[in-house]
Amino acid sequence: MQISVTEAKGQLTELVRRAEAGDDVILTRHGHAAVRLVPIKAATDRKSRRTLLAAVRASAAAKAAAGPSAAHSQDFLYGDDGLPE
Repeated sequence: MQISVTEAKGQLTELVRRAEAGDDVILTRHGHAAVRLVPIKAATDRKSRRTLLAAVRASAAAKAAAGPSAAHSQDFLYGDDGLPE
């Protein structure tokens, strides 16, 4: 179902109920689709949540690979005497 934002203001509770029931609710602005109301799961699956947290922790624990030292990165600009070339 499509409904304008202006009309939806007075029917928000009913639109939320319909979206929770599985209806496709799209809010339009100036005749163009702007927003879709979709339900959020009431309870997150514990197993998938733990798997996601473990992946995030592992990613955070991984250290970046060391790159080349920046100590001598500009040496090509200077001669053996230390003066600019």
